Amino acid sequence: MHNFATVLTPEQVIRVHQASLEILEKVGLLVRNPQARQILARNGCAVDEATLNVRFPRDVVEDFRASIPPTFTFYARDPKLDKTLPGDTPVIVTGSSAPNILDPLNGQERRATSEDLARIAHLVNSLPGHDVFSISTLAEDAPAGLFSVTRFYAALKNTVKPVRGSGPPEDFERILKLLFTIAGGEAAYRQQPFVTHHYCPVVSPLTMDFDSVAALIFYTERDLPCYPTIVPNAGLTSPITLAGTLAVGNAEVIAGTALLQLAYPGAPVFYAAAQTASDPRTGVYTGGGPEDFLFGAATNALSDFYDIPLSMGSFATGAKEPNWQAGIENSLSTFMASIVMSDMLLGLGFLHGSRIWSYAEMMMDAEIFSIIHKTMQGIVVDDETLALDAIAAVGPGGNFLSQKHSRVHMRDLYLPQFMDRRPYNEWEAKQDDARDWALEKARRILAEHQPDPLDAKVSEEMAKIIASLEK
Repeated sequence: MHNFATVLTPEQVIRVHQASLEILEKVGLLVRNPQARQILARNGCAVDEATLNVRFPRDVVEDFRASIPPTFTFYARDPKLDKTLPGDTPVIVTGSSAPNILDPLNGQERRATSEDLARIAHLVNSLPGHDVFSISTLAEDAPAGLFSVTRFYAALKNTVKPVRGSGPPEDFERILKLLFTIAGGEAAYRQQPFVTHHYCPVVSPLTMDFDSVAALIFYTERDLPCYPTIVPNAGLTSPITLAGTLAVGNAEVIAGTALLQLAYPGAPVFYAAAQTASDPRTGVYTGGGPEDFLFGAATNALSDFYDIPLSMGSFATGAKEPNWQAGIENSLSTFMASIVMSDMLLGLGFLHGSRIWSYAEMMMDAEIFSIIHKTMQGIVVDDETLALDAIAAVGPGGNFLSQKHSRVHMRDLYLPQFMDRRPYNEWEAKQDDARDWALEKARRILAEHQPDPLDAKVSEEMAKIIASLEK
């Protein structure tokens, strides 16, 4: 497969790059974390302790770029499920940290709980179209002081696939204690670090916060996988023009990546940008639209320029329920991500601009991707697929149903799970649709599929850890 779309020419990529360098050198970033300022100052950045402003000279940017690895691996509890980019491109990832969920039983919106997280992880574990479980919701029922541990526990108990998650500074050691216990010790975990830590350290415009930056430094200095994401919003936290938002967002990516490389040279990292737009009528984040699709394709060109794997936001529609808007927005965003050859597509299951999680949407998003992935495989033209022998055997006026060639290649045709191809009278009699089928399949998997359980001793030890933290 190859890149079918060019949103930015090579000359435009250079121009955005140069604009970002000018922003970093002349405007700089507000850096609230003192440890980050110390790391940046030691490595040639201009730090003003009175204003907390940090400026990045161009030669510093060029120097750290040389240390960035061109690959990134998501490790899993089951090493056979590891995913390395760009070799295993594209990797499909669920959305993360939605506060609300559409209840799988009554369809009503409510706050998400740890049981929801366990169910979603359970589904991800069983579905071949899902590669990485990004801890998809919050957990309203988590005990005080155990929010992060509760979320990781629910996730890791129910999937052996790679997990992506986060937690505040006060939970760093608790999270690692949990992970070391599951792995059978710190040394074993370091050999197969099955959690990738993810944070948004830059609050647009051009501000590094305290906690997320502390998290990136903490995990990077321990040589554990982590990476930053930036989310500027055109018209609110970045210029209303698409090129201006690209320049600011790219500068923020460079700054976050620079901090990681200067803290630990050679640390694997993503180019993770999720530029968005706001609706000028309301100022609300849209979660879908042509601007999002163009931003995604443009960041792919920039990540190629820097030779860094790309995490591209996809799916995450602004629709409030699985409906025609969700289908259009998620199909177009996924199609754009696919034709520009993005390494990772992030956002399965989200509605309402990442605020609501939906089991049905998760299932249908996977089908959207499967259709596009099949399309991207193109048409194979060779002696076998041209089928000249079968054509000669059937001759004029015949049919190919009984031909061995048809039986051999029958599975080459795409067969959807949730697209309605029934006769009209059957549909008319039942009046059900993809949402019903997707939700029913999710319920069936939850009832029948059993994830690989944790070792009994590990489960017992984890229970002790959580009990000790509750005191």
